[in-house]
Amino acid sequence: MTKFLMIFMLAIVGTIIVDQNIKMMFIHGYYWDSKCISLELHYNKGVAFSMFAFLGAYLKWIQVALISGIIAYIFYEGYLKKYAFPLGILIGAAISNLYDRFVHSGVVDYIAWHCWFDFAVFNYADVMINLSVAWILLVYYFDDDRKIDN
Repeated sequence: MTKFLMIFMLAIVGTIIVDQNIKMMFIHGYYWDSKCISLELHYNKGVAFSMFAFLGAYLKWIQVALISGIIAYIFYEGYLKKYAFPLGILIGAAISNLYDRFVHSGVVDYIAWHCWFDFAVFNYADVMINLSVAWILLVYYFDDDRKIDN
């Protein structure tokens, strides 16, 4: 269990470090524009697609409770053994975005897609959340132990 806990913690810390350093570039003025993608600073007061922005300061406390609940569930159900790395990435990305809410009053977003259609502005942590969920689902789907139990 110690090995899996270490992988989990390192993934959390690594994800936060990478995400926060990228965000600092944009907070300090980095800007780049092209035909399809603009890299520019935005602050998202809500969650995905700015949903729930009306919750204001309560949103960050709701997210603290949700992240804490997810961490408790991970440990209670023993998911670290099979999913330590993707769960670490997921929690690290969630914590990094949550940190933004406390420090910047909104999540620092900077990738704006605008070719053929306007898409939500997002960041590295958002990408890592989606990749880690896909990773977990793929591991679950191709897990031979799960197929034997059914």
